[in-house]
Amino acid sequence: MIDKTATRKPADRSRAEPAATQPAENDPEYLAVQSDADVRTARRSRVASLVLVLVLLGVALFAVWSSQSTSSAARSADLASKLSDYYDQADRAVTAEESLERKYRLEPGPGVRADYDAASADLKKALDLVARNGDQGDREQASRVSAAHQDYRSSISRLFDAVDRRDTSLALKIDSNEVDPKFVAIAEAVHSADGSHHETSLSQLTQLRHLEELQGWLTPWVFLLGLLLALATASVTRGHRRLLDEERRRALHRSLHDALTGLPNRTLLFERCRRALAAARHTGKTAGLLLIDMDRFKEINDTFGHHYGDELLKQVGARLRSVLTGGDTIARLGGDEFAVLLPDVTDVLAATDVGAKLRDALETPFLIDGVALDVEASVGVVLSGEHGTDPTTLLQRADVAMYVAKAQNLGVFAYDPSTDGHSPARLALLGDLRRALTANQLVLDYQPKISLGDGEIIGAEALVRWQHPEIGLIFPDGFIPLAEHTGLIGPLTSHVLDSALAQARAWMDDGRPLPLSVNLSARSLLDDSLPEHVADLLAIHGVPPELLELEITESALMAEPARAQRLLETLALMGVRLSIDDFGAGYTSLGQLKNLPVTEIKIDKSFIMNMTTQPSDALIARSVIDLGHSLGLTVLAEGVETAEILSDLMTFDCDVAQGFYFCRPAPAAAFDAWRASYSAGTTVGRVELRPVDEPVEGMGGLPT
Repeated sequence: MIDKTATRKPADRSRAEPAATQPAENDPEYLAVQSDADVRTARRSRVASLVLVLVLLGVALFAVWSSQSTSSAARSADLASKLSDYYDQADRAVTAEESLERKYRLEPGPGVRADYDAASADLKKALDLVARNGDQGDREQASRVSAAHQDYRSSISRLFDAVDRRDTSLALKIDSNEVDPKFVAIAEAVHSADGSHHETSLSQLTQLRHLEELQGWLTPWVFLLGLLLALATASVTRGHRRLLDEERRRALHRSLHDALTGLPNRTLLFERCRRALAAARHTGKTAGLLLIDMDRFKEINDTFGHHYGDELLKQVGARLRSVLTGGDTIARLGGDEFAVLLPDVTDVLAATDVGAKLRDALETPFLIDGVALDVEASVGVVLSGEHGTDPTTLLQRADVAMYVAKAQNLGVFAYDPSTDGHSPARLALLGDLRRALTANQLVLDYQPKISLGDGEIIGAEALVRWQHPEIGLIFPDGFIPLAEHTGLIGPLTSHVLDSALAQARAWMDDGRPLPLSVNLSARSLLDDSLPEHVADLLAIHGVPPELLELEITESALMAEPARAQRLLETLALMGVRLSIDDFGAGYTSLGQLKNLPVTEIKIDKSFIMNMTTQPSDALIARSVIDLGHSLGLTVLAEGVETAEILSDLMTFDCDVAQGFYFCRPAPAAAFDAWRASYSAGTTVGRVELRPVDEPVEGMGGLPT
């Protein structure tokens, strides 16, 4: 309404003025002048519009180019950094192969050979990563090196065989004529590629900086031109410039910082570490590097979810940063690993003190969504010069120190060369375990499962032991972890399954078939060939699948739950029964439990053995029994050692029991003797289920 009134008033005034002061609208001279003005105005309007369009188009094109080029440069820098790391891993693996090949010629043994195989596997893994992430040239390079490495391994195998036969002359001939030339070619190729990609990584980072400088130089001119040609768009262009500058800073920040915590990432840490090492060499100072790993972080993630884990990592990063001085750098390397760079530290004690302060900073619980979470950390410490002269070596040795701190519950540990790698005793035991698989030193004991409904023996669990010729009887805790970390768990699992099914076949032939349970490790659930292997063994021994039950711990299920479920479903379709072992000690959710194709859950014995003294444990046991029955599952209690515990379990309507109260694990012959003497009794549901007053000869004293 206001605008319309304003346009009407001038018209009224023009009509009120004398005719001499205003040309008539139909005056030819007036019309000509007005026409020229309209043309000029229209022309200026068109020019202004065109200029505005061009300016906006130019600004838009500049914005698109700037954003795309920065993003592309950041991605290139990130990819180049990854490829540099992969080639660096390959270079270290090649160096390790050479060292171990020489060591084998001087000190041949299965441990050295195992370490050599591990180094070869590291090289293959690094080359696979190069081929998967690199361009066509990288894939071709990785393929060439892999082919050359296979040829080299063939020569190495013949060299090791010659060493094993003590044929020194042949070994030296193979070494000089085949192994050394092939190794030199591989080492040169890998080292050259490592150096090239390292330079490329630095070049990409430099290009990213140059691009930022170029864009910083062009931006004011572009917007100044826009201001001169289109003042009306000044506010818009200024805002756009601010957004553009912010996007560049964000792109550079993203390429050098962790997205979750905002801390420097591995690339920026390595760059600052290189500068600190160079400065230390120039000034004679010492730089320190600390590697920090959260203890039990996976439990928090699995229990509360990734949201809590992410929030925890943010708060941990901020709290660690608050302990450090302005010149120090804290970076997140990935997962729950952090690193701290101390550019100037006096000695190992001072660096260790910083590590202790960092751990102390984590003592106060972290509050996330109303939940107080307690965390601890293990810290590995290294110093420049004393422990290494380059970031890669320092980080690798800090990693070794950190794992020692974690394994020995030390909190903070400075790198010690004597802790790097396997101990001689561990290597010797590993070699013995390899031989034990073929020397019939691994034996099985059997422990019965008793139905609490009628007292009958409804199955048995096969438990592996190692009858070491020198050490004596070794129980699973003494060698299963070693097998899981060295690749022997597959052959060991196969051996146990084969022996157990052979015993099941023997009981079938005697007319006394009995279902057998065998434990699977977490690594077994990652073996996609397991169902096929189980089917082959069942066919070889002629044992029906329903006589085999596989027990899986909750912690094993949580490693890769989706993959584990697919494998278990395949086994269940074969007719193999499945049981969750140590239930209640892990973190299996009800949602997972109801979807798993299991038929039985075994209550963890830590709850069963303390039922009579800990009411909370009795409550947990009863709740698990009720839960299992609600889901249609059989519930087994292991660790039953007293009549009082057995009586309580019967009151809770538990289905099956297993423990020393009935029978200790025993070899097959002793188990058969106990089984023959066993009588379920005539009173069902009472404690008089115990079969004999004294253990059968050969059973007593055998621990689980």
